[in-house]
Amino acid sequence: MKLITKNSDYAIRALVYLAKKKNEFVSSAEIAKKEGIPLMFLRRVLPELLKRKIIVSKEGVKGGVFLRRASQTITVTEVIKIFQGDIQLSQCMFRNAFCINRKTCVLRKKIISIGKMVERKFDKITIRDLTGKTKEKR
Repeated sequence: MKLITKNSDYAIRALVYLAKKKNEFVSSAEIAKKEGIPLMFLRRVLPELLKRKIIVSKEGVKGGVFLRRASQTITVTEVIKIFQGDIQLSQCMFRNAFCINRKTCVLRKKIISIGKMVERKFDKITIRDLTGKTKEKR
């Protein structure tokens, strides 16, 4: 069972780093170094966040990326869904895989219920919450 993929993890860590930097443009190299994220993977994650209008980017010497939205408006669930779709607790329930035990599985309903509970919990956690800060000015 893998609840959060590496891409989701890298994106969340990058967003938390950007939230701590406020409105400064930060290079992908700096984020990668400070957060221990392989740069080549981070460079795959950032364009998706840009496309979803979570970050903005600027090219050039003083360029980089920063948060487009206030960190308290970005939830962990939103980021996870960008990179892996709905939160899934079991391999048998996603990617169009068909399980022959689907109709008789004694755990299926419980797993679905737990998955929804996890999603609700993640939906209450914002990027700002993960920075440890309680107030943010925009």
